Amino acid sequence: MASADTTQESIDSLQARVKGLERELSELKSDLAAANARPSPSLETPTHPDSTDGLTPDGWTWPLAADEYKRYGRQMILPQIGLEGQLKLKSSSVLIVGAGGLGCPAAAYLAGAGVGKLGLVDGDTVEVSNLHRQILHGTHKVDMRKVDSAIQSLKGLNPTIQYVAHREHLTPLTSLDIFAQYDVILDCTDHPTSRYLISDTAVLLGKPLVSASALKTEGQLMVLNDPPLPRGDPSGGPCYRCVFPRPPPAESLVSCGEGGILGPVVGTMGVLQALETIKLITRRAASSSASGSPEKPTPSLLLFSAYGSPPFRSIRLRSRRANCLACSALSPESGCITKESLSSGSLDYVQFCGVTKPVNILAADERVTATEYNNARKTGNTGKEQGVLIDVREKVLYDICHIDNSINIPYSTIVAESRRMPSPSPSPSTPTSSSVEAQNTQNTQNLQEAGNDATWFPNVPSNAPIHVICRLGNDSQLAVRRFQEMGLAQGGNRYIGDIKGGLKAWKDEVDKSWPEV
Repeated sequence: MASADTTQESIDSLQARVKGLERELSELKSDLAAANARPSPSLETPTHPDSTDGLTPDGWTWPLAADEYKRYGRQMILPQIGLEGQLKLKSSSVLIVGAGGLGCPAAAYLAGAGVGKLGLVDGDTVEVSNLHRQILHGTHKVDMRKVDSAIQSLKGLNPTIQYVAHREHLTPLTSLDIFAQYDVILDCTDHPTSRYLISDTAVLLGKPLVSASALKTEGQLMVLNDPPLPRGDPSGGPCYRCVFPRPPPAESLVSCGEGGILGPVVGTMGVLQALETIKLITRRAASSSASGSPEKPTPSLLLFSAYGSPPFRSIRLRSRRANCLACSALSPESGCITKESLSSGSLDYVQFCGVTKPVNILAADERVTATEYNNARKTGNTGKEQGVLIDVREKVLYDICHIDNSINIPYSTIVAESRRMPSPSPSPSTPTSSSVEAQNTQNTQNLQEAGNDATWFPNVPSNAPIHVICRLGNDSQLAVRRFQEMGLAQGGNRYIGDIKGGLKAWKDEVDKSWPEV
């Protein structure tokens, strides 16, 4: 019965997608017919503000097209923009690396502002989980390339500018050639490997870089390599390596899929990236209109916290580091980064940032598969497959979905409590059952004081086996080790193990209807 329901849901989903694509095709045909019906000269614009070529049959000679005065008029009347600033935007080219939560709002506002050329780099496809924050994509575009999806939406917003699709992930072998085509670079990615690569390439080519990040309810923003002066010039803006000479430990990184992300938070940071880019491009125009010289930008790190008060804080950054491998005057012999070392592929950014490997610290007899555990539950087996099931995900995830009769004790609570607890006193060389039981009782009592409104092992015999489960099977192994270190294993008299692969394996092997969270 469950299989039939699943099949019908799949059919319904496919039918909905087909209808969405049919609607999209119908809209595209209508747009094409309308475009063919319009006189082509009305979409042409002069290539230079001094051009005297007419844009319309009646001899239009203004520096912008009539449609552009209407389209950009509300921002052109600002003294910070003006006609000169609008012309600079029109002649500029901007590259956005990443067409996701940051790249979508940034691209939308830059296209709306009228940048002349907008390039997007991304090798991923649209997923349903993207849609709550990646505003250029839609349900009918699931499985479509993100770059193509974004450009399709952007053309509906502003069809008068040039869009360039780079349907690939950025690599050291391609970054120089791609970046060379643009004036300003936006880092809208979400991993240190790409951040260092993007920054290094921007420095080597003398491109200012607008970098942002967002996770959970917080975000960061920096304008780097501004001004983009030659390497070794202390007046130039710092690069990413100046701010973060070493990457964070690989095991400390948390992705949006693991830590979560609030859509408006990443949207806020993407909008701020677009704003800083517009300021970069029009800065000289604003200075000249005010009859002053351009002010040297002050490098800073903008911190945003959606639930903070105040939500924004700014930290001033130091100038370029004298020993920076990317933007200092170090010689190639000193290990500095060069175009040759980048394009040759000799720079291994993955190795530099570290590789996060799956946790594998438990022995085979300390683990069971999701299928084995489920079969034991159904048969009522009282062996090691049964006992207490501890879910170590955070409470918010546990509340969304959890296995019946499991107990929620977040791994963060386990870590905090294990650090707070004093090390167990040395036990006798031959521990008695009473001493082990006393130590275990004390450990359990201390752990029950952790809060989180969860009692660890209520109404469960002290020797009942413990199984631990998490999202992917990593934290559960670490939790097992923590429990063992706390003495809950009673010197080996109580079984403590985890379920391989966590709740992902539970969905794959046991319950196909399990929510993907």
